[in-house]
Amino acid sequence: MTDDPRCCGSGTCIIDPEGRCWCGQQWDGHKMVAPKPALAPNVAPQPAPSQAPAKHDEP
Repeated sequence: MTDDPRCCGSGTCIIDPEGRCWCGQQWDGHKMVAPKPALAPNVAPQPAPSQAPAKHDEP
């Protein structure tokens, strides 16, 4: 275990100079948090599909 104050207390933290732990958490300046998912550069978020029920043609 290191004496790094950013450690979550598990005793297994290995934090690089950028504040990333081997478990995937990131130091945000105040606490360790899960990283935000990165979007691909030219990809706009898509709207959620409509929850309206599908209409069926009756014979």
